[in-house]
Amino acid sequence: MTVLVFGKTGQVARELAHYSDVRCLDRAEADLSKPAQCGRIIRRLKPAAVINAAAYTDVDGAEQDEVLATVINGDAPAAMALACAQMGVPFVQISTDYVFDGAGSTGFAPDHKTCPLGAYGRSKRVGERGVVAAGGTYAILRTAWVFSRYGTNFLKTMLRLSETREQLSIVNDQIGGPTPAVALAEACHAMAGGLASGSGRVGIYHFSGTPEVSWADFAAEIFAQSGRQVTTTGIPSQEYPTPAKRPLNSRLNCDSLQEQFGILRPDWRAGLDQLCADIEVI
Repeated sequence: MTVLVFGKTGQVARELAHYSDVRCLDRAEADLSKPAQCGRIIRRLKPAAVINAAAYTDVDGAEQDEVLATVINGDAPAAMALACAQMGVPFVQISTDYVFDGAGSTGFAPDHKTCPLGAYGRSKRVGERGVVAAGGTYAILRTAWVFSRYGTNFLKTMLRLSETREQLSIVNDQIGGPTPAVALAEACHAMAGGLASGSGRVGIYHFSGTPEVSWADFAAEIFAQSGRQVTTTGIPSQEYPTPAKRPLNSRLNCDSLQEQFGILRPDWRAGLDQLCADIEVI
């Protein structure tokens, strides 16, 4: 089975590239700002399954460039899903907790009403709706707080800051489940295989790490495991203003993913431990 992956340099795509049956496409090969091109690539290459691991991920930048974010995060996945539906090819789309408003303190179920707080979440919701409307064999996998040795993410930011800072103020009223990119890639690959074999069920699913923590707690664990002597102070979100409003509650109910695909939530602390053991490459 050949799995075609849109994306090559992002966190999840870099992990997917380790699978022998995966072919990753970079921006030069597949430009998501040109959705029709993405559909044509799928029709030409005729893969056994497709995973979209590419996206416009600049949450704050999307506030100023929502049109482009919507083309990349909305129109392009819809075009991919339509091509896959026409060819009978399974399609896995990665989405985000930002489609929710972050209200409450319990995990959002996949069927919970979406209500994005900002442009990034709205653009991803357009993509979700386009994938569903295509009517093919699909799985939308919402996730949160992805981290790895690659790209730009909270783990790497904290390690970089620890090189010059002994004290940091970190938001402590946003709660979520940090997700190792390697585990997310494994889940996407397994779902693509499950859909292709008929053992998986079409629908929207959630996947994030456990246990749920605040950004401040996540930072403290990063410094503890990496041996960095940094003191953290928790602060409310209002003391760290950003162009895009972040959801306070990023908890995701992942039960249906285990029920339908047998995929368990990863303990992010174990994933962090594996990265910190090889800290020089971060």
